[in-house]
Amino acid sequence: MDHVIYSFEKLEAWLKAKELVKNVYSVTQSFPKNEQFGLTQQIRRAAVSVASNIAEGSGRKSPKDKAHYSVMAFGSILEVINQLILANELEFIEEKIYQNTRKLAQETSYMINALYKQQISGSKKKIL
Repeated sequence: MDHVIYSFEKLEAWLKAKELVKNVYSVTQSFPKNEQFGLTQQIRRAAVSVASNIAEGSGRKSPKDKAHYSVMAFGSILEVINQLILANELEFIEEKIYQNTRKLAQETSYMINALYKQQISGSKKKIL
């Protein structure tokens, strides 16, 4: 049975966010076991939230509604970056892994911002 390709699956921001989720899950496997329900769960949940908000927003009808979900995704990516900083300072991850994951998170934030700007410009065009 063939499956449908949804519009969000073609978005570069979602593809990058999906890559970040997989990276975060891999990185957090080495976190201390006593952090399983603390920082590990929080950073994973935030990373998944980024991709999920992009996907959910793609299903909204108006550009303004789509942009709202991009704002939510951007907030979640900032949460991921914050948690990466904490994990690094707590020495849960090696510096090189931290730098690579943070770079991926930053790239994702840039793509979300670009998506937001595109959505907002679509919103303004319909108003005029």
